[in-house]
Parts: sequence; C-alpha cells; structure tokens
Amino acid sequence: MHIGVIGVGNVGRSTAFSILLSRIADELSLVDIKPGLAYAIAEEFKHAAAGYRIDTEINWFERDEELSGADIVIVTAGTPRTPGVRISRRELAAKNAKIVKYIAEVVPPNNRGAKYVIVTNPVDAMASLFKLVSKEDFVISTGNHLETLRFRARISELLKAKPKEVAGFVGGEHGKQAHILWSTVRISGHDPEIYAKQKGINFSKEAVESYMKEAPEKIIDYAGATRFGPAAAFTEILRSIAWNENKVLSIATPRKFPNIHGWVHVSVPTIVGRVLGRSLYEELTEEEKNKIHIAAQAIFETFCRAVKTLQIDYSNCSY
Repeated sequence: MHIGVIGVGNVGRSTAFSILLSRIADELSLVDIKPGLAYAIAEEFKHAAAGYRIDTEINWFERDEELSGADIVIVTAGTPRTPGVRISRRELAAKNAKIVKYIAEVVPPNNRGAKYVIVTNPVDAMASLFKLVSKEDFVISTGNHLETLRFRARISELLKAKPKEVAGFVGGEHGKQAHILWSTVRISGHDPEIYAKQKGINFSKEAVESYMKEAPEKIIDYAGATRFGPAAAFTEILRSIAWNENKVLSIATPRKFPNIHGWVHVSVPTIVGRVLGRSLYEELTEEEKNKIHIAAQAIFETFCRAVKTLQIDYSNCSY
C-alpha cells in the first residue's frame, strides 16, 4: 500500500508519522513545495523507522506532480488557522482553493485509480472542489471524524467512562455547522442522560457541543496548531480504507439535497473501506437530517465562492 501525503506542515507531518507508526503503508511519499522540508521530514522518518523496526519505503518530493503510483493520497497542503486570530475555516476558501485546484490537476494523471482524502480547510468545500476539477471517483473529506473523537473524549471525561465505551457521531460541516448526532450516542449501550442520572452526574449536552467547537481554537492559541488529534483521526480513516475495515466513520461524501443544485460533501456516518458503503442517514432523526441539510447549504455556498474565485465555469453555482 503506497500512501502519499501532500503537505507536511504541522498536520501533514503529524499524520504522516502516525501513518508510519501504524504500519499501514509499505511505501510512504512526502510532498511539500517548501525547499528542503519534505527531505528533512523524510530523513527524520527514516531514523525513526530504524528505531521502531519499520520497513516502510520513504520518499520525498518538492513538486506535487512528482508523486506517482500512490494508492491513497491525503491532501493537507494549504494555509491553516493561526494562533490568536479568530477566523472560521470558511474564510480560508479563497486562498486554499488555488492550491487544491492545482493539486487536483497535476496529481491524478500520475496516480491512476488512487483514492483521495482531503484535509485542507475548509475541508468539505475543498473536497467538492477537488472532485469537480479532478473528476476522480473516490474523493472524500475527513469531515467530522475529528469532531467525533473530540466529543467522545469530552463526554467520557464528564461521565467518567472510558473512551472506548462511548459510541456516537458528529455530522454536518467541519466547522460552525457541526452537530452531535445525539440519536447515535450511547455510553456502554445506554443513553447518555440516563447513564449520567444513574451515576449521579450533572450532564449538559450544550456543554459538550461547546467544547467540541471551542477546543481547537484554544489548542491553536497555546500550542500553535492541532496535531495529534487530527493525526489519529485521519490515520483511522486511512487505515479503514487501506485494510478494508469497513468501519462506520463520520466522513464527508458527495450528497444531493433539495434546493441545492449540485453535489456537496457533507458528513454523515458512513461505512468506509476500499469502497464506500451505506450511510446511517436514514436512521437519523428528522431534526438531525435537517441540521445536515443546513450544513450542506453552508458548505455549498463556500464551495461556490471558491469556484467563483477560480473563475471555473460551473453552472450549478449561480452568482
């Protein structure tokens, strides 16, 4: 299994290292346009691989088009949010759209049949842009899987449960319109409010939702970037694809909705393997479906703004 990582900044290099340690790649290629960066990270990975007794072949490139023969390509390249600056991920669309468009143009010709996992923010809109430009079949965004891990970690802490005892998902947009899908949430098989009552613990759904959305900004302010949570989340997605685990993960896939003229990537818990399986959309409550629809509208608007910035002729976006 050959995995390519395009962009080895904070998130990219952390994810790539997690991929290496997970042993899901026989070959790992690192790509970054910053002179010397991919080389430096690759050299460190080789040193670490020797220590961990990992036999993965490690390559590095400074031009996106040099990547070839990858089975899975994860795209993390782009401008991130910065410490102390309060902007939404949507505001990164215009700048990052140019990067994603270029990658979508030059990478697929040398990586026929590859599966593409988009991380660059605003991730859902950028996945839709990548698919529009590349015309590739398998293009997903990492969606709300990271939010899912954040909410599970928080709820396990509040209810004094082990993280592995917490089930449930977040759906919608990776951003403002991310929503915990409470109908899917169980603690050791129990409704969280019933579980909390049995344990004599005060429990607030609103507090969990707030934490899920606010935690990343605090981490970025103090640590400069989020690294290890994203790396774990993205590696789990890649592992489910590479090893055909068919896990249910809240990733964003293209969906159609009434009143939205084109396909849009939005997160719904979905079976993820080498082929995408069914989603849990029909099992959600009507309120949850409506929230996902609203999120899809916001994502599509961001996508269309990016398309307009790039002056792409796409009739489904009305300006």
